[in-house]
Amino acid sequence: MSVVLKEETGPAPAAQGDNLLEVVDLKKYFPIYGGVFSRVVGYNYAVDGVSFEVKRGETFGLVGESGCGKTTAGRAILRLTPATSGKVYFDGQDVFALTPAQMRRLRREMQIIFQDPYASLNPRMTVGEIIGEPLEIHGVARGARKQERVKELLRVVGLQASDARRYPHEFSGGQRQRIGIARALALNPKLIICDEPVSALDVSIQSQILNLLDELQEQFGLTYIFIAHGLHVIKHVSDRVGVMYLGKLVEVAAADDLFADPYHPYTEALLSAIPIPNPEVRRERIVLEGDVPSPINPPPGCRFHTRCRYVQDRCREEEPALRRLEGGRQVACHFRP
Repeated sequence: MSVVLKEETGPAPAAQGDNLLEVVDLKKYFPIYGGVFSRVVGYNYAVDGVSFEVKRGETFGLVGESGCGKTTAGRAILRLTPATSGKVYFDGQDVFALTPAQMRRLRREMQIIFQDPYASLNPRMTVGEIIGEPLEIHGVARGARKQERVKELLRVVGLQASDARRYPHEFSGGQRQRIGIARALALNPKLIICDEPVSALDVSIQSQILNLLDELQEQFGLTYIFIAHGLHVIKHVSDRVGVMYLGKLVEVAAADDLFADPYHPYTEALLSAIPIPNPEVRRERIVLEGDVPSPINPPPGCRFHTRCRYVQDRCREEEPALRRLEGGRQVACHFRP
């Protein structure tokens, strides 16, 4: 597998610490309109005060049930969706304070792989045009140089250089996701947000894409935020994991620590549902009662208290803070560990 040449990209980093990305109290509220005059009658609290950091070269997994806000958080970090409040620092730069021109330059450093490998590709463009478009937009390469770069990117993700002349509908789902990965790599980013990149693929293809992402990370020194709801995927790819529930982080820990000894009751319930590939081993199955509360009207106190088997009166009244424990683990629970 050959290496894509590194181009000069974006503004110079303002800091060179361990953390490439720092998210501070990120919030995204979607207004709900009603009535004859379409006035704001409420909000969907999709992301409600999320804070975490991502170290250079690591994979930070973001996991939770559908609708917990993990994809919205990823899009808000990239300013694809405007945040309601909060701060995001990328390489020391305040992302939300950048002008449109500055943000355009920074986008070369921050890319995304979308969940649906077909909907994210323009069916009227050839693969070569899709991958080459960001190279032209950002003035990285044009003409023959762009064509060579496209062919190189296709080879890097395991496709043929001749595939540049074909259209997205001529490929399988796994191949289309490889095209999406090639497009994300085109500008040599530092950070890639992987928004459930394998959830729409067959299990056998999932492993191929995950192995490809792992190889590319090692080859190009990439940093990933990997968003998924499949815990088996998160365990395979992540160095650290953040667990989200109803717009909030409830636990952050190293992947090995989290899967060996979950602290938060929600994490404990999620892990109990993972099948064990050994019929002689038994694990207690924790079945959560009731449905996930509405993000439009979240419950007071701890948002998980309506489904928690350890619930106490304090949980119903006081919202637990995300506490940092010894060893760097964080947990939002009054009574655990």
